[in-house]
Amino acid sequence: MEEKLTLRDMLRKVLLDLNSTGEVYASAIVSRNGLLMACEMPSDVDSRTFAAMTATMVGAAETAFSELKKGVAERVIVEGQETKIIAMGAGKKALLVTMSDPRANLGLILLEMEKASEKIKKLLGK
Repeated sequence: MEEKLTLRDMLRKVLLDLNSTGEVYASAIVSRNGLLMACEMPSDVDSRTFAAMTATMVGAAETAFSELKKGVAERVIVEGQETKIIAMGAGKKALLVTMSDPRANLGLILLEMEKASEKIKKLLGK
Protein backbone atom coordinates (compact mmCIF):
# COMPACT_ATOMS: atom_id res chain seq x y z
CA MET A 1 0.00 0.00 0.00
CA GLU A 2 1.29 3.46 -0.93
CA GLU A 3 2.08 5.75 1.97
CA LYS A 4 0.37 9.16 1.94
CA LEU A 5 2.84 12.01 2.40
CA THR A 6 1.87 14.84 4.71
CA LEU A 7 2.47 18.49 3.83
CA ARG A 8 5.37 18.55 6.31
CA ASP A 9 6.89 15.47 4.57
CA MET A 10 6.62 17.18 1.19
CA LEU A 11 8.18 20.40 2.54
CA ARG A 12 11.04 18.40 4.10
CA LYS A 13 11.61 16.68 0.74
CA VAL A 14 12.09 20.10 -0.88
CA LEU A 15 14.67 20.91 1.82
CA LEU A 16 16.44 17.56 1.46
CA ASP A 17 16.74 18.15 -2.28
CA LEU A 18 18.08 21.68 -1.66
CA ASN A 19 20.63 20.42 0.88
CA SER A 20 21.75 17.70 -1.53
CA THR A 21 23.16 20.31 -3.92
CA GLY A 22 26.31 20.29 -1.79
CA GLU A 23 26.40 24.06 -1.39
CA VAL A 24 23.77 24.16 1.38
CA TYR A 25 24.19 22.27 4.66
CA ALA A 26 21.06 23.45 6.46
CA SER A 27 17.69 24.80 5.40
CA ALA A 28 14.32 25.68 6.84
CA ILE A 29 10.86 26.83 5.82
CA VAL A 30 9.62 29.43 8.26
CA SER A 31 6.27 31.19 8.48
CA ARG A 32 6.52 34.94 8.08
CA ASN A 33 5.73 35.34 11.79
CA GLY A 34 8.67 33.12 12.77
CA LEU A 35 7.18 29.66 13.30
CA LEU A 36 9.13 26.68 12.05
CA MET A 37 7.25 24.80 9.33
CA ALA A 38 9.96 22.32 8.29
CA CYS A 39 13.71 22.03 8.59
CA GLU A 40 16.76 19.99 7.72
CA MET A 41 19.43 21.26 10.10
CA PRO A 42 22.36 19.97 12.11
CA SER A 43 21.39 18.86 15.62
CA ASP A 44 23.49 21.60 17.22
CA VAL A 45 21.24 24.33 15.75
CA ASP A 46 18.14 25.31 17.75
CA SER A 47 15.79 25.32 14.77
CA ARG A 48 12.94 27.16 16.53
CA THR A 49 15.19 30.03 17.63
CA PHE A 50 16.78 30.08 14.18
CA ALA A 51 13.30 30.33 12.60
CA ALA A 52 12.23 33.20 14.84
CA MET A 53 15.46 35.15 14.33
CA THR A 54 15.49 34.79 10.55
CA ALA A 55 11.86 35.92 10.28
CA THR A 56 12.74 38.95 12.42
CA MET A 57 15.74 39.67 10.20
CA VAL A 58 13.64 39.53 7.02
CA GLY A 59 10.89 41.62 8.62
CA ALA A 60 13.43 44.31 9.51
CA ALA A 61 14.77 44.35 5.95
CA GLU A 62 11.25 44.59 4.53
CA THR A 63 10.44 47.48 6.88
CA ALA A 64 13.65 49.28 5.88
CA PHE A 65 12.84 48.96 2.17
CA SER A 66 9.30 50.13 2.79
CA GLU A 67 10.49 53.20 4.73
CA LEU A 68 12.99 54.03 1.99
CA LYS A 69 10.30 53.56 -0.68
CA LYS A 70 12.79 51.55 -2.75
CA GLY A 71 10.70 48.54 -3.64
CA VAL A 72 10.63 45.20 -1.87
CA ALA A 73 13.47 43.28 -0.22
CA GLU A 74 13.94 40.14 -2.32
CA ARG A 75 16.42 38.40 -0.03
CA VAL A 76 18.56 38.92 3.03
CA ILE A 77 22.12 37.64 3.06
CA VAL A 78 24.19 37.60 6.24
CA GLU A 79 27.79 36.53 5.97
CA GLY A 80 29.99 35.50 8.87
CA GLN A 81 33.37 33.83 9.21
CA GLU A 82 31.86 30.37 9.57
CA THR A 83 28.53 30.52 7.75
CA LYS A 84 26.40 32.37 5.25
CA ILE A 85 22.65 32.70 5.93
CA ILE A 86 20.32 33.49 3.05
CA ALA A 87 16.59 34.14 3.47
CA MET A 88 14.05 34.76 0.72
CA GLY A 89 10.31 34.75 0.38
CA ALA A 90 8.53 31.56 -0.58
CA GLY A 91 5.09 32.98 -1.25
CA LYS A 92 2.93 35.11 1.00
CA LYS A 93 3.01 32.63 3.88
CA ALA A 94 6.61 31.47 4.15
CA LEU A 95 10.31 32.16 3.99
CA LEU A 96 13.02 29.82 2.77
CA VAL A 97 16.26 30.06 4.73
CA THR A 98 19.58 28.34 4.07
CA MET A 99 22.95 28.10 5.75
CA SER A 100 26.11 27.38 3.78
CA ASP A 101 29.86 27.66 3.94
CA PRO A 102 30.81 31.35 3.56
CA ARG A 103 32.87 30.49 0.45
CA ALA A 104 30.00 28.63 -1.26
CA ASN A 105 28.89 29.69 -4.73
CA LEU A 106 26.23 32.36 -4.06
CA GLY A 107 24.84 32.27 -7.60
CA LEU A 108 24.25 28.52 -7.47
CA ILE A 109 22.65 28.73 -4.03
CA LEU A 110 20.27 31.49 -5.15
CA LEU A 111 19.32 29.53 -8.27
CA GLU A 112 18.56 26.40 -6.24
CA MET A 113 16.69 28.45 -3.63
CA GLU A 114 14.50 30.03 -6.31
CA LYS A 115 13.57 26.58 -7.63
CA ALA A 116 12.81 25.36 -4.09
CA SER A 117 10.80 28.52 -3.38
CA GLU A 118 8.54 27.81 -6.37
CA LYS A 119 7.91 24.27 -5.11
CA ILE A 120 7.08 25.61 -1.64
CA LYS A 121 4.65 28.17 -3.09
CA LYS A 122 2.83 25.38 -4.92
CA LEU A 123 2.66 23.20 -1.81
CA LEU A 124 1.40 26.05 0.38
CA GLY A 125 -0.98 27.49 -2.21
CA LYS A 126 1.07 30.66 -2.87
